[in-house]
Amino acid sequence: MSIKSGKIGVTTENIFPVIKKFLYSDHEIFLRELVSNAVDATQKLRTLASTGVFAGETGKLSVNIAVDKDARTLTVTDNGIGMSAEEVDRYINQIAFSGAEEFLAKYQNQAIIGHFGLGFYSAFMVSDKVEIFTQSYDESKPSVHWSCDGSPEYSMEELSEKRDRGTSIVLHLSEECAEYADESKVGELLGKYCRFLPVPIIFGKVKEWKDGKYVDTEKDNQINDTEPLWTRKPADITEEQYKAFYQALYPMSEEPLFSIHLNIDYPFHLTGILYFPRIHNNFEIQKNKIQLYCNQVFVTDEVQGIVPEYLTLLHGVIDSPDIPLNVSRSYLQSDSNVKKISGYITRKVAERLNELFTSMREEYEQKWDDLKIFIQYGILTDEKFAEKAAQCMLWKNTEGKYFTAEEYCTAVKDLQTDKDDKLIILYTDDIVGKHSFLQSAKAKGYDVLEMNGQLDSHYINWYEQKNENTRFVRVDSDIIDHLIRKKEEQKISLSEAQQEIMRPVFESQLPTDDDIRYNISFEAMSADDAPIVITQNEFMRRMKDMAKMSGDQMSRFYGQMPDNFTIAVNGNHPIVIDILASVEKAYGDKLKSITKKIDAAVAEENRFEEMTKDKKEEEFSQEEKDMREELSKKVVTLRDERNLRLKEIGKENALVRQIIDLALLSNGMLKGKNLSDFIQRSISLIESKE
Repeated sequence: MSIKSGKIGVTTENIFPVIKKFLYSDHEIFLRELVSNAVDATQKLRTLASTGVFAGETGKLSVNIAVDKDARTLTVTDNGIGMSAEEVDRYINQIAFSGAEEFLAKYQNQAIIGHFGLGFYSAFMVSDKVEIFTQSYDESKPSVHWSCDGSPEYSMEELSEKRDRGTSIVLHLSEECAEYADESKVGELLGKYCRFLPVPIIFGKVKEWKDGKYVDTEKDNQINDTEPLWTRKPADITEEQYKAFYQALYPMSEEPLFSIHLNIDYPFHLTGILYFPRIHNNFEIQKNKIQLYCNQVFVTDEVQGIVPEYLTLLHGVIDSPDIPLNVSRSYLQSDSNVKKISGYITRKVAERLNELFTSMREEYEQKWDDLKIFIQYGILTDEKFAEKAAQCMLWKNTEGKYFTAEEYCTAVKDLQTDKDDKLIILYTDDIVGKHSFLQSAKAKGYDVLEMNGQLDSHYINWYEQKNENTRFVRVDSDIIDHLIRKKEEQKISLSEAQQEIMRPVFESQLPTDDDIRYNISFEAMSADDAPIVITQNEFMRRMKDMAKMSGDQMSRFYGQMPDNFTIAVNGNHPIVIDILASVEKAYGDKLKSITKKIDAAVAEENRFEEMTKDKKEEEFSQEEKDMREELSKKVVTLRDERNLRLKEIGKENALVRQIIDLALLSNGMLKGKNLSDFIQRSISLIESKE
């Protein structure tokens, strides 16, 4: 037996503190690294056997994990290639000399996991001492024992008694890392990082319930699937197998919409399966569900940079040895391959969507409501995807029929082109709540889209920017005759003077709400339309909708603004005409008298303005300034006097509040006490008619 001691070949004696604190962002990674190294050792032996270098029996290759809670140890054992004393000195004592890289250079195209010589040293993040017991596949070489306590000092000896081929790494865990000697904790980590490794990973024995407790059976507990679905040929996989694999990855999830099998060998290696999941609410919580693997070793589920932003909503796995990771395999390094991989995935997804749309349109339409958010997100964030996916983006109308943008625009352009030759696309976000507006649109022969998704407001803006002669208008954003303005316009029965009289009457009955502002307008509508229609400005409402999804300064500005609604009074409706008559009657002759005074005061003010219109402000004499102020004040005083009386009359007019509340009710805006008052008032009005 020969014993050797020395210092590990590193450039600084502080390498171990660096490894412990900074190299790996998560200490649990050590188990992934050690098991991956063990798998590499078995793969190397298999390669040597296939090339004739190793002529012995490989046996059943596997990696065994064992824990001893009392001794506070964790052991990783493989029956792979093993190491001689020279190889231990070369690969263990010289940090960052990658045995995997040297082996790959000699035996091309073999599935070797390791990229870095530092993986083994992750063991020191959790250990006070690490031991290696190893026997080379070359039986002429003696077994070796290596030991290190976390300092650059190590000891190595050749053993007189030969061990079985392979390597055992024994971790004497530090007190603060004792949890890694716990069976349940280690089982959890193996399930996370090693469930798809290509060599059987054995962790104890399968347990069964017997005599009131769990006991070990004789059967090995293999925790991994050595041939996961993405490593097989797509032609050999059934749809049911794809679905079953998804359930294995995401046990609590609904059945996915469909899958995309990725498989490419040039100019980079990449395999995987991506799934389109069903999304019902806030898509943000669904991100980071794609698992990234490197030769079947789990690396991370944060795939930004590899997968385009919009596809982070997808679920599934991607496996590639060519994705450039840093030394801890935790973060992407800048590399041209990343862009190529991202571009390939984008193209593959777009091709699959177009294939479904073209060959199975009926099934595609059935899945559209769930697919929509993925495609919209892609269109909004990726110009190349937008070009590829334009033909498979669908619009759904309120009748439940689906169209491409081109199909829909062709179908409605004759009737929904306004006087300025702009195509007007009408839509609603609430078929039930906006039913009265839908009925008005249908009465005109218009078609209406249903757009109530999280990204619809952003998509509408995007589409309008790409198509300048097309404009989206929500059906409740204006009265029906203003949604698509034609050359012929309806006339209003109320004169401007009568509108001035009616404005304070309706203002007197407006609901009060700190978060809502109401404006009165008088519109020319059909006498058959509702007496009042409540609308919301398209631009402002759309900005507020987008503010809910964004976090930039402009969005916050719009988000803090109160909602603005317009009370559009139908100037041709018989009820409105009757209210005018009742107001004039209630005010009596005094209304005519004060109106004449107002008209006279306005006329006098206008004459003064006409006489002085050519004068600059500094040219006005003090007498003229006083006259101007007096005339203006007289008009305001008279109008205030009339408006005060009109508001008093309006407050006493139950019919005014009734038709305002009817409009609020049709918009789903009448609630609480106001709704109770409306019901009671309706009963009283009905009783008064009997």
